[in-house]
Amino acid sequence: MSETATSTRVHAFTDDALGREDATGVAERIRSGEISAREAVDAAIERVASMGELGAVAHTDDRRARRRADALGVGGRGVFHGVPTAVKENIYAAGFPLTMGSPAVPVRAQDHDGAVAAQLLSTGAVPVASTTCPPFGWTATTERPGGLATRNPWDRRYSSGGSSGGTAALVASGALPFAHGNDGGGSIRIPAAACGLVGLKATRGRMAADPSTKDMPINIVVDGVLTRTVRDTARYLAAAEEHRAPKALERVGLVEGPGERRVRVGVLIDSPLAPATDRETAAAVRGVADLLSTLGHDVGEHDLGVPAAFKEDFLHYWSMLAFGIHRRGRAMFGPDFDTAALDPFTLGLSRHFVRHLPRLPLTLARVAAAGPVYDGRLGDVDVMLTPVLTHTTPPIGYLDADLDFDTHLERVSAYVGFTPLHNVAGAPAISLPLGRTDDGRPVGVMLQGRRGAERLLLELAFELEAAAPFARIDEEP
Repeated sequence: MSETATSTRVHAFTDDALGREDATGVAERIRSGEISAREAVDAAIERVASMGELGAVAHTDDRRARRRADALGVGGRGVFHGVPTAVKENIYAAGFPLTMGSPAVPVRAQDHDGAVAAQLLSTGAVPVASTTCPPFGWTATTERPGGLATRNPWDRRYSSGGSSGGTAALVASGALPFAHGNDGGGSIRIPAAACGLVGLKATRGRMAADPSTKDMPINIVVDGVLTRTVRDTARYLAAAEEHRAPKALERVGLVEGPGERRVRVGVLIDSPLAPATDRETAAAVRGVADLLSTLGHDVGEHDLGVPAAFKEDFLHYWSMLAFGIHRRGRAMFGPDFDTAALDPFTLGLSRHFVRHLPRLPLTLARVAAAGPVYDGRLGDVDVMLTPVLTHTTPPIGYLDADLDFDTHLERVSAYVGFTPLHNVAGAPAISLPLGRTDDGRPVGVMLQGRRGAERLLLELAFELEAAAPFARIDEEP
């Protein structure tokens, strides 16, 4: 474990087989024969263990990881052949329990890979661990009952975001080059913003869906990865499409750098669904807006006109999912599911659904129709630029899993004012680590476009990364 001059910052970068490379760089070293997959995996296992104080690991399976690395051999076809990674604890992945971040779910290793894990494995990556999430991924931090918290490696006093906070902590700290996450209301983009990473939520239908989401009437969850570079995100997306071609979308293909086209960028600083954005976050967005203008893009304010009813529609839909777990947990997770161990937020969401049950038909109708409506609200704008979140990353405890429901709901609703829109609409959005707080912590900004616009978002992301290189955790503040 290494610490910078800032005593609360911690990272795992060292002079081992992984070095300071991203996933693409590690894969190139393995492919060239400079290092072996086994050496990369051994280094990752040691790094993950060294970051134990972050509380980011749900389960490990070192033996399976080493066996898989040994079996890969030299070369390989996958874009991330031999690169160590991790899966979030809420998908079906052989050897890892699907525990959903909740003590109510029995700890039982899965005996098969679901579609999402299979897509990840198709790249040649080797999972060495599963990563933590809050109970059932409902909230924007990775804190669990009993004071268990996943900490931010940039400053361990702060949240790593949620719900893919375990993944974000391990990737940001350098313990892993990249890892799996999923996003049902911002759960890739929020931890990416908190931990200084790239986090893409793809268009609905672009990526494989996990069996854990099969009962959703409209699947608002999208799986993907969190990375430290745009090129890793772009390569994973292209590889995922090669493994499973999207049925109703044109392929993005491999995006390798900035595009030449200059586009119209709409800027929105304050969410119509939450309190005004704080100073440091707003400054980050305005700085990126100025940079895009300097790069030749047409940048101006644009109001998406999101109706006030959207907030209640999303909450009611989310509450319906919690109600399903509360009432059908044993059918979903087995007879050992312990309803008595459910956390206050899950129970509160379930009660909220029951109280507002008559809204359900209208909610489902509006959620189903949201995609075309969202595309239309962009008007003549090609891309929107907004904050990822309304304020900077909160300290551990602000969204504690043992909070009473009303306090938790009020706080998380005021924090997550931007990301749920894209899950309901099925549109793509990407968080980029282009801002910093006054004390040096990351602040994410978000680019978003019409459904199917991932190529444009990635081209702009490449351009911004080149113009304003992302801060590294292993550099002096």
